[in-house]
Amino acid sequence: MTTVELVKIASAGKTFPLSGGKEYIALRGIDLDIRRGEFIALIGHSGCGKSTLLNMIAGLDLATEGTVELEGLTITKPGPDRIVVFQNYSLLPWLTVRENVALAVDEVLTEKTPKERREIVEHYIGVVGLTKEIEKYPNDMSGGMRQRVAIARALAVQPKLLLLDEPFGVLDALTRGNLQEQLVKICEDNQISALMVTHEVDEAVLMSDRIVMLTNGPESKVGRILDVDLPRPRKRLEAVKHPSYYQLRSEIIYFLNQQKQVKKMRSRKVQVVKGHGLEKINLELGFVPLTACAPMIVAKEKGFFSKHGLDEVSLVRESSWRGVVDGLTGGYIDAAAMPSGMPMWITLGGAGNQSVPIVTSLTLSRNGNAITLDKRFQQQGVKTLADFRDMIRSSPEKPHRMGVVHPCSMHNLLLRYWLASGGIDPDRELNLKQIPPAQMVVDLKGGTIDGFCVGDPWNLRAEMEGIGFTIARDIDIWDGHPGKVLGCRSDWAAAYPNSYIALTKAMLEACQYCADPNNAQEIRSILARKEYLGTSLEFIHLGGPKDIVPGAESVAHHVFAGPGVNRPSRTEHLWHMVEMARWGDVPFPRNWVEILEYVCSIGVFSTASRELGQTEVSYSRSEIKLVDGTVFNAEDPIQYLNNLEIKRDITMAEIPLPR
Repeated sequence: MTTVELVKIASAGKTFPLSGGKEYIALRGIDLDIRRGEFIALIGHSGCGKSTLLNMIAGLDLATEGTVELEGLTITKPGPDRIVVFQNYSLLPWLTVRENVALAVDEVLTEKTPKERREIVEHYIGVVGLTKEIEKYPNDMSGGMRQRVAIARALAVQPKLLLLDEPFGVLDALTRGNLQEQLVKICEDNQISALMVTHEVDEAVLMSDRIVMLTNGPESKVGRILDVDLPRPRKRLEAVKHPSYYQLRSEIIYFLNQQKQVKKMRSRKVQVVKGHGLEKINLELGFVPLTACAPMIVAKEKGFFSKHGLDEVSLVRESSWRGVVDGLTGGYIDAAAMPSGMPMWITLGGAGNQSVPIVTSLTLSRNGNAITLDKRFQQQGVKTLADFRDMIRSSPEKPHRMGVVHPCSMHNLLLRYWLASGGIDPDRELNLKQIPPAQMVVDLKGGTIDGFCVGDPWNLRAEMEGIGFTIARDIDIWDGHPGKVLGCRSDWAAAYPNSYIALTKAMLEACQYCADPNNAQEIRSILARKEYLGTSLEFIHLGGPKDIVPGAESVAHHVFAGPGVNRPSRTEHLWHMVEMARWGDVPFPRNWVEILEYVCSIGVFSTASRELGQTEVSYSRSEIKLVDGTVFNAEDPIQYLNNLEIKRDITMAEIPLPR
């Protein structure tokens, strides 16, 4: 029986001996299947073991652990069923095109007659478009032609797997583009599987069915595998217009940038600096360029960190919330301003199979979000949720996409709740795409999404540029909802308890500074700077919901401080927990009461506010009232879940916590 997998790699690794009895572990724990007729791109930074993995499949290097199999048999040596095409062509200069290809064919296809071998040679030279150059020598041809000869030679021996080691690396852009399309077509027409090592992001997206990304060496492993859903046959100019193209491209670039950060962290080996009675005063804090992150930026610029003994604070600007997640879970940032659902999402295992407990001692902002649709819908008469639902259902054949920034973000949860309150299933009637906040307006302008839910300045900017309109504000869905919170790993909080309190105090003071309308113009000027939001002052709004901004019909507003604003709320975090379980992002924990008490660092908040002399900072438990009239029942969240009409299959699990 024929199997779907051509190559199966299981727990494979490669270790090289070094002088002095030492060793270098290049690869470890590689698991990968290559299917018949599949084109895979292998990408990663230099030194991550891409060529080593290719050589292991070719049989030029053997795995020192695990297995590498071809059709169920362990690969122990090179063979004609796996042909390598190198970057440097590897042609014999004293042989013609015909003779270079014939040399391989005569060596491998010995069972064929001379006439049959000659026909095979001429056929594959024709396949790569070099029939007229068949009697030329390599030195009389361009680089692109020589690489086509190398490909013809590889194809002529009729391999099961083509192994390509940066085959277009030395070619000019035009030649490279043409040859990429030719090679993919040849592999499709001849049902040949291919594995290609590349450094080119666009090349990987355009040519492959799957993209395998390797982490940094030593001990490289498969960091992520992307499925490429671009339709075939692919033409470059058509592919770049596909809605998935730039999303796939940004996923690869993000992964490569994160690996750069990990490499810097490993090489830097930052020492913990103590001082002022604090266990650690040198902190790296993550943020994404949004108006809601103003307290963290203000704490840095106005000296609140230094005031509380944190003398060496650096702000790490991430382009997306995934960078914040990876920074926290990977340990290369200490804490972050993050979406209010993120502490619970990471704790419940949303960032991977393993729970990483995150705690929060402070709510940094409330409100400040809105749902924006493309201006064309307004022109078509869409003014309400019911209008939007009718428009979607009137064109079921047309895909409708909306942008959100992260599964755990309030943007995603509010948008989903709003849609479901109008009877729209957000997963079955729409396609919700994860897009970095700063990319929202670009995608809306480009027509790849119909709208988005995000924090300012992006809703305001879409309105002022005339490409979008606000169909719903967050205060219409849940007035006073938490926006951003201060989050850190629980083991970090336990290791540096005094630093954690000092950080909370600095951020709490910054929240109050941001809430003072007398400081609004100064803060706007700070936020607009390139290292922070990097946008025009006109798109940054810090006023109230009734303020009028020229060019905007509706303005989202942020609340940074006030009665009950900054204290962590277990009821609110329970709502996050319930809604994320509702949509299948995380399991609902059986030990939900224990989880809530663990994640909400109410004791740290109370200590920080008391030491600041803010005894008036209090909390009164109140109900959560939502747009459809529902009042969230915090006493029986499971019954609340059961009563929801639109939801996914909900799972339950016991989530272990550190003791």
